[in-house]
Amino acid sequence: MRTPSLAGTLTSLEVTLAALLDGVWPVAPRLVPLDEALGHIAARLPAVMSAQPAQDVAAIDGWACRALDLVGASAYSPLVLPALPAWIEAGDAMPEDRDCVLHPDLVDCSGPVAQVYGEAAPGEGVRRAGEDIAAGRPTAVEGRVIHAADLLVARKMGMNQLAVRVPRVRVIDVVAASGETFSTRLVTESLKSSGAAVAAIESKARDAASIAAALDDENYDLILLIGGTGDGHADVTAEALARRGALIAHRIALRPGGTTAIGRFGSTPVVALAGSPDQAFGGFLALVQPALDRLSGRSGRVGTSLPLSRKISSAVGVCEIALLGTDGDKWSPLAVGDFPLDAIRLADAWLAVPGDSEGYAADMPVAAIPFGHSN
Repeated sequence: MRTPSLAGTLTSLEVTLAALLDGVWPVAPRLVPLDEALGHIAARLPAVMSAQPAQDVAAIDGWACRALDLVGASAYSPLVLPALPAWIEAGDAMPEDRDCVLHPDLVDCSGPVAQVYGEAAPGEGVRRAGEDIAAGRPTAVEGRVIHAADLLVARKMGMNQLAVRVPRVRVIDVVAASGETFSTRLVTESLKSSGAAVAAIESKARDAASIAAALDDENYDLILLIGGTGDGHADVTAEALARRGALIAHRIALRPGGTTAIGRFGSTPVVALAGSPDQAFGGFLALVQPALDRLSGRSGRVGTSLPLSRKISSAVGVCEIALLGTDGDKWSPLAVGDFPLDAIRLADAWLAVPGDSEGYAADMPVAAIPFGHSN
């Protein structure tokens, strides 16, 4: 799909995103050790064959008893048990003739007979077979981020690997005259926190020929260029993409990130982000993150709906990214369309205000996408 922009025109974010993702599919899954799986997107694995636990086990340390023998027992009216209870510890298999576990303080075995000082219902203090995981459940949910709890389940099942999808991203830093690499580091660290593998980071001189030559290696799932997309005399990244026949669109109806360019080199999607951190961050959220989600097979991100503490005003015709913090049980706008560094640092979530919207009124519920680092 090709949607070239004429000078002075802007391509809508919707059209740009559709062009970028056209023909892009999830990468092939690969097995990784559990210690490397955290934060990646789970791929499909065979379902758990057996339930966990496989049989009834004690959920607490205590005395394994029969609930029927405890009916009427209390601190004021202890009962003598017809048979000595069995001491059991959490995780031990329950004896076949016992159906509950009493707290240690509720049984007195110091005398010639065992006395109980409390009742228990059948199943109390017991984890039933299949209560943790039913047979046939997946080890990890395909398309979801792998968390510590997923690793716990995998280890309980005796697994040492999980299947994940990890996009390989090549990052090309178009060297700034100042030599600064702040945006490149921001983008690289954001890639890693999104479960991508940054396969290469290269610095290239700020001329069209050098940038164009840097595109030759296609053995990646996504290529990112950072810098050289604006109006400066040395900003020639879009020109370099055009020289290679890779440019799809330059100048997006997006704020921040309006000078972002997208392309396709062979079958590999390409995104060229602006060199300033706020512009690069806006482009990353609006275009790079969806590309990573598609490549990793991630399930759709679910926004958290809260009312706004104050209104958001937005310009019609441009999609503006809003950074939000939490203010009690409301979203508090920190920045809209222009990102001070402090807003980027403090933001808990972000929201794309569509180009056909003038914004949202105070107290209106909006579904914002939380950042993974939110406290």
